[in-house]
Amino acid sequence: MRTLIRNFAIIAHIDHGKSTLADRLMQFCGAVDTREFRDQMLDSMDIERERGITIKAQTVRLSYTSKNGQTYQMNLMDTPGHVDFSYEVSRSLAACEGSLLVVDATQGVEAQTLANVYQALEHDHEIIIILNKIDLPAADEDKVKEQIENVIGLNCTNAINVSAKLGTGIECVLEALVHKLPPPSGEENSPLKALLVDSWYDPYMGVVTLVRVKDGSIKPGMKVKLMAVGASYSVEKVGIFTPKPKEVSELKTGEIGYIIAGIKSVEDARVGDTITQENNPASEPLVGFKPCIPVVFCSIFPVDTVDYEKLKDCLVKLRLNDASFSFEPETSQALGFGFRCGFLGMLHLEVIEERLEREYNLDIVTTAPSVIYKLHLSNGNIVDIHNPADMLDSKISFIEEPWIIAKIIVPDEYLGNILSLCEEKRGIQQNLTYVGSRVLVEYQLPLNEVVYDFYDRLKSISKGYASFDYQLFDYKQDDLAKMTILVNGELVDALSMIVHRSSAEYKGRLLCERLKDLIPKHMFKIPIQAAIGGKIVARETISAFRKDVTAKCYGGDISRKRKLLEKQKEGKKKMREIGNVKIPHGTFFAALKTNFSSK
Repeated sequence: MRTLIRNFAIIAHIDHGKSTLADRLMQFCGAVDTREFRDQMLDSMDIERERGITIKAQTVRLSYTSKNGQTYQMNLMDTPGHVDFSYEVSRSLAACEGSLLVVDATQGVEAQTLANVYQALEHDHEIIIILNKIDLPAADEDKVKEQIENVIGLNCTNAINVSAKLGTGIECVLEALVHKLPPPSGEENSPLKALLVDSWYDPYMGVVTLVRVKDGSIKPGMKVKLMAVGASYSVEKVGIFTPKPKEVSELKTGEIGYIIAGIKSVEDARVGDTITQENNPASEPLVGFKPCIPVVFCSIFPVDTVDYEKLKDCLVKLRLNDASFSFEPETSQALGFGFRCGFLGMLHLEVIEERLEREYNLDIVTTAPSVIYKLHLSNGNIVDIHNPADMLDSKISFIEEPWIIAKIIVPDEYLGNILSLCEEKRGIQQNLTYVGSRVLVEYQLPLNEVVYDFYDRLKSISKGYASFDYQLFDYKQDDLAKMTILVNGELVDALSMIVHRSSAEYKGRLLCERLKDLIPKHMFKIPIQAAIGGKIVARETISAFRKDVTAKCYGGDISRKRKLLEKQKEGKKKMREIGNVKIPHGTFFAALKTNFSSK
């Protein structure tokens, strides 16, 4: 019965205990036995376990018998807490009627707490507030409740105190889900309407699609149609996660589960699409959600060129299970053949990079991360560009760069350092609000300044206490230019970057100094130059190896020594003209780790 179904997501800031709470709920409902249980049951990747973060939203069906004697079907969706994976949160919320908002009782409201709860409110969710980690000595439930009421505006009278680690208060959470969350709406006798929440590739089953049935039902043998794509398929299997995949005879109105329908490519199963019955279609599709748009780009090249095809195969496999990751072939003069890849943020980039190295045993080189710029050309056209090496300065009228609205919550003792960092990154302050002993700061910041080292420095100067969330909001014109790096007069396209002219000289000098330390000496002098257009803004020189050609001269006229030194000088001059500088592959990555913070 639809009235006995409860669909809910768990949302929180990173490391506030979402996955641990999900573990306890599964144990209480008997979804996993003690023999099979392990911590972070819904985190399937090794990286998720090691870093203690959730990257991919997971779903599980639980069965709970309430104190009123009724047995309820609970569809739980554990979501990521990091800003880079907020698209996963958005998809999960669209499939649910309510949310468990988990707040750490020792840390209180954080930036991503705000972002996630606002998303939940946009979906008209019923929100149940959970104060987690009450077993810790630093927990202060009353203070955190006051923060939630003041900052978010939610009533905390019925907030539930929980220790997910010890299992305290888990039954209270399940009872609240039963009594406070509404059952899913929908018409059981209407034409099939199912929201495509996620899709991934399974090596045994092919493309698997996770769906939430809004109206009607779906069962094996049914001919279904994807309304956005227009393609039709025959459903082979339907099932649920318990958390293991389990085949069922039918998915009814309000239920969440997976279907396998012989779909050949993940691209055909677009997230947010509506699935309907082919011979009795719905009149209009469901309201989907915004597709995820990459905001950070960098190029990935194999260290050994013979690994190009292997790298391509690995990227294809990663793309099958991560719809937000995109790539296309690219060629670099310095690094050879590789791929230009799009990511949702720097953590997403790091995760993909780590998976390539660990899961597929690949040695790779990554170039400087950059964002999408809008180039306004002199002929009136507008071109989107995310690789600085592709820019042609002669045709550009002006450049626009993406800006974000950043929300930072930090203890007031670190406020001065945070404000200095934001001003240094060309930030424009929008708002500053005190929440007890902490401060909520809102800044407009250029995304290009954020992708390099902003998050690391934010954590460093706040000793890890600052939390950060952002969202794209606009493109703005500014005085930007492409800075290129020349080594021995040759352009190194992998080190090209777009910078603000006010900081171009400083960044160029810093990069040249770093390359001077990283590039090994040759038999001739090597000039390293940073240039904007035809103007050199910084230069360093790597001295040559010096051979003592006069060592064999014992006495005699000084002209003998001069003759040998002049001969050596002419030889080195000729060598510099015809010699090639070999730059080790590790140099690019090490150079781009340079801290570009202003002095």
